[in-house]
Amino acid sequence: MTLTEAQKTVDDWIKTNGVRYFNELTNMAILTEEVGEVARIICRQYGEQSFKKSDEGKNLGDELADVLFVLICLANQTGVDLTSALASNLAKKTNRDHDRHHQNEKLK
Repeated sequence: MTLTEAQKTVDDWIKTNGVRYFNELTNMAILTEEVGEVARIICRQYGEQSFKKSDEGKNLGDELADVLFVLICLANQTGVDLTSALASNLAKKTNRDHDRHHQNEKLK
């Protein structure tokens, strides 16, 4: 699925199942919650914290998909074309960082 297809799929889902988009501030808060759930799994799976009973059944892929879903909602409702935005962002990073990381001793 392309980003354009994902944006249309989410928009169709919202219109069919979600009634309407939550407002932008609500979606920003939801995005923050979802990123926190990803952080919780990463902290326990790759960090030093141990899993709790309440963590059972949590799946990193599912939580990342939750983040992506809300991010796409925000893009849709604010008129951002994620394909164009990502292409522009990668061009900016390439121009800015084309030598920077290769010269970073910490990455060798």
